[in-house]
Amino acid sequence: MNGPQAHWLADGRRLHLNHGPIDLVVEAFGEADERRAAYEQAVARFQTILIEVVEELPELRLPAFFLAPRSFAGPTARRMEAAVTSLAECFITPMAAVAGSVADEILGSMLAGRRLDRAYVNNGGDCALHLGRSQSMTVAIAGTGSGMADRVTIRAQDGVRGVATSGWRGRSFSFGIADAVTVLAPTGAEADAAATLIANAVDLPGHPAIVRAAARDLAPDSDLGEMLVTQSVGALAPAEVARALDNGLAVAEDFRRRGLIAASALFLAGEARISGSVALAAPNKHKAKETAHA
Repeated sequence: MNGPQAHWLADGRRLHLNHGPIDLVVEAFGEADERRAAYEQAVARFQTILIEVVEELPELRLPAFFLAPRSFAGPTARRMEAAVTSLAECFITPMAAVAGSVADEILGSMLAGRRLDRAYVNNGGDCALHLGRSQSMTVAIAGTGSGMADRVTIRAQDGVRGVATSGWRGRSFSFGIADAVTVLAPTGAEADAAATLIANAVDLPGHPAIVRAAARDLAPDSDLGEMLVTQSVGALAPAEVARALDNGLAVAEDFRRRGLIAASALFLAGEARISGSVALAAPNKHKAKETAHA
């Protein structure tokens, strides 16, 4: 594996950082000197972040315990553990928050001592955001196919600084059948962990059209071990799609009521559910039902 790599993308504005499985796109907005220093700080912090996480992987792959966080040496590992502890009534390991935690850590390094208007770190679709006073940012979310926009605008006053997406078609394994679940939360790590669990809950256990396999058979070092993860989803009846989405919506609403997330959007087979007050910019035929608890 090559060491940490850093280079500018073709537009000359965005910095690309890559090391093994970590692939980041970084952009800062503000005065030129402040942006330059922020990028330098991001590159410096990136040099060791993967090494630090790898050193603690054995423990990070073990399940978390509700309200009983473990002690980790590295700041990224501590972020991962903190993000999943409040969700650990069911099975979850800190690895559910690794992408968002790395994004948070790099963003934090960019902001140290700097004055930026806005900034983001995009880790394969899981993002950490910085929004100065009165600032906003428009963020792309997963393609929906449900007549809704694929952009959401986040304002500084919304308190959202993390956006993450999970689903069985994504980079990581899922127990559920969601095409995508996008979550808006206070941090990237919290959004990442919550999206994982909500996507897991969009499910129809035992349905014959869903093909699953043991995670360990697909990736021998997976933190999910012998647990079954989704490999393909066949045709589902409209009522089955609705039931699976409602299963996930119940979990999303619970997380929102507990203050763990700000909003979420759940997608399956061209249908959707929305939880929370951050509205997408196009009509949604399920709007009345999906925002009933907003």
